[in-house]
Formats: sequence, C-alpha cells, structure tokens
Amino acid sequence: MGSTRLPGKVLLPLAGMPLLFRIYERVSAAQHSGVIVIAVTEEKNDDELVKFCKDNNILCFRGDSEDLLDRHYKAAIEFNADIVVKIPSDCPLIDPEVIDKVIMYYINNQNKFDFVSNLHPASYPDGNDVEVISFSTLEIAWNKAQRLLEREHTTPFIWENPDKFRIGNVIWESGLDYSMTHRFTIDYKEDYDFIKAVYDELYHVKKLFTLKDILNLLDEKSELKKINEKYAGVNWYRNHLSELKTINPNQTKLI
Repeated sequence: MGSTRLPGKVLLPLAGMPLLFRIYERVSAAQHSGVIVIAVTEEKNDDELVKFCKDNNILCFRGDSEDLLDRHYKAAIEFNADIVVKIPSDCPLIDPEVIDKVIMYYINNQNKFDFVSNLHPASYPDGNDVEVISFSTLEIAWNKAQRLLEREHTTPFIWENPDKFRIGNVIWESGLDYSMTHRFTIDYKEDYDFIKAVYDELYHVKKLFTLKDILNLLDEKSELKKINEKYAGVNWYRNHLSELKTINPNQTKLI
C-alpha cells in the first residue's frame, strides 16, 4: 500500500475487483503455482491487505518493509517451501502459461540450475516476471547478501554471481524481445490507465486472456499502447547501473 509513485496501487479496481485479486486470479490459474502466499509488510497501512487476504481466503505473510529478501526467506520457512517462485504484485497482466513455462523449465532441470527466471536477459513484455529459486539458494542469499539493492530486490545476489550459482533463463519462444517496448506492469497512473483499458476490453470476453490476446488487442487498437508508452523500459535497474555487473544500459531507460 505504501508505493511512493502510485500509493495503494494494489487495491485499484480492475473489472470490479482489486488489482491484487486479479493477479492472484491469474497466478492461481497456472497449473504449477503451488501454495500461493501474499507477502506484505508489517506497516500499519498494509493492515488493509491482510484483511483483504482474510476476506478472500488467501494465505498471507507479514515481514520487513525494506528487506524483501528477509521477507521472502521467512515466508518460505513459514510455509515449508522447497522451491520459491517470486512474482511481483505489480504484474496484473501476467500470463499463467508463462508462469508454468518458467516453473517447468526449472523442474525439468533441477540438476542443472539453482535459479531460473525469464529476466536475465528479459525478452517477454515487462510485467511477465517469474523467478524460481531453490530454498537452499535463497537461504545462501539471505545469509550472505549485504548490499541494500540485494536485500531490497530479493534475488540480485543470486543472478549477479553466476560464478557461485547455476543460472537458467527462459527466452520468449516467439524470438521477439518486447522487454523494453511493451510495459504491462504498474508504477505510474498511466500504467493503471493502460492495464484498466486492457481489462475493460478483454476480461468480460475471456477472463484468463493470454499474452497473445493482449498483443492482438494492441495491434487492433494501437492507441492503447500509447497510454503508458513513455515509461516502456523504465525499471529499477536505472538507479543501480554502476552497481550491477550483469546489467547493461540497454536494459533500462532513464526518466
């Protein structure tokens, strides 16, 4: 609830329900989603999210507001996780099929990888973020990560150290790279306007609309993509380029 750029964004309405419910709905639709836990902060203003979870019979865990690595690690302990799948709560257009694809790539290659994502490098439209981590790898990161960005963003200690961890990546099978051109995540008012427009167009026709459905809609109504186009490619990397050795300037945009 304490988002600085768009306060309360996770409860903004989409097709008659809060954004957080819509992302839960989409994550739940993945065949391999497992036990789903919403990991919120201990801040007073997140009491509303705890009530939301209780009212909707959704598992919830409360942890540190700044140290997300600590929050996710302790949530994993609380729910006896062998594998942790991290999906940001600002991705209400995430495709369940993409979630399954990344999870299955990890499962089918557990003897090869400690960490698998579709982000290093990214190729899917921003907002389809899936990271799969073995609990033992998460525990190593929790014990050893010291930099603020490593604690705040949970996984950088892992993917920034390919000499210490076996890193796998899932590339969009289309052969396209829309990671810097298509923005399906929410940080700004324009992002919400775009996502709401997509839900208004597609949800009542097909509740679990896919990535392909969204792209087809944008081909038909190109004006929708323009709503938040100025923020395409904007991500948290932009503030840490001097600190990140595996990220280059072409993977982010300054504003």
